Amino acid sequence: MFAGLALVAVAVEAVFGYPDALYRAIGHPVTWIGRLIAWCERAWNSSHRSYGRRRMLGVVTLLVLLAAGLAFGTAIAWLCGALLPGVAGMILCAVLASSLLAQRSLHDHVAAVATALEREGVVGGRTAVSMIVGRDTSELDEAAISRAAIESLAENFSDGVVAPLFWMVVAGLPGALAYKAINTADSMIGHKSDRYRAFGWASARLDDYVNLPASRLAALWLVLAASLRPGLSPAGAIAAVKRDARHHRSPNAGWPESAMAGALGIKLAGPRVYGGVKVDDHWMGEGRADLTAADIRAALRLYRVACAVQVTVVALLAVLTLLS
Repeated sequence: MFAGLALVAVAVEAVFGYPDALYRAIGHPVTWIGRLIAWCERAWNSSHRSYGRRRMLGVVTLLVLLAAGLAFGTAIAWLCGALLPGVAGMILCAVLASSLLAQRSLHDHVAAVATALEREGVVGGRTAVSMIVGRDTSELDEAAISRAAIESLAENFSDGVVAPLFWMVVAGLPGALAYKAINTADSMIGHKSDRYRAFGWASARLDDYVNLPASRLAALWLVLAASLRPGLSPAGAIAAVKRDARHHRSPNAGWPESAMAGALGIKLAGPRVYGGVKVDDHWMGEGRADLTAADIRAALRLYRVACAVQVTVVALLAVLTLLS
């Protein structure tokens, strides 16, 4: 296992995040992956090809992404070890690997929604939340904006924080990069629209599988975090997961969303609009649905404790690895 690498990476990301200056200068690993996906999509996802042909080329695209992620990750890990042998090389590799985690940036983006609501009202909240969700935000009131922000926090805690760290522990930098390739492909082409239904099929299915362990772990971290925060309900979180998680339209997102809703005593998900189409999703949780910016702040406090729980577990794994 690579618990030591993951521990240093998550600590570096928590303190420094991904600097804006670095992003402006060279981009980000996700943007590099996105360019490769976009090239494959333009070259191979032609409407003139048959459904079966586009589905096969979508599989080829996924294989290309996995090969590129594993090869690039392996090369970087080897280079770090060659330049700085021993612990120093591992730390250098971890600093680079920290770019694959979104712990700090997720917090900042969701906190920005709460700040916008508090300072600018509903208009500012709509603008801020539109940066992190895919639904139509033009008609959202404060409660809907707050729910959208908290849902994004819960879901992205799983696939932007827990999942890449999980695969980093299991398979090092190559594993984390391969995961990010799959997850980015799902976000770009894993849709059920006419354009992507065939080409993105493989990416969407594989993303469901690789996020399965992380979604369950994310729910567990939230339950444990709720037990450490006065006024929150770990029992409510467990009950909500058992009752509601399986009803979410995503096989994974329902786990952290229902855990967060149950812990906070609120409702998440429910009916909303995507691309002009109303989606009657099941509610996660059975508490209040009339949420405010204060509820976003409460969710962020729970999120920070859940992140701390996860780091503690990784630290324990790192110690056990050293002792074994």
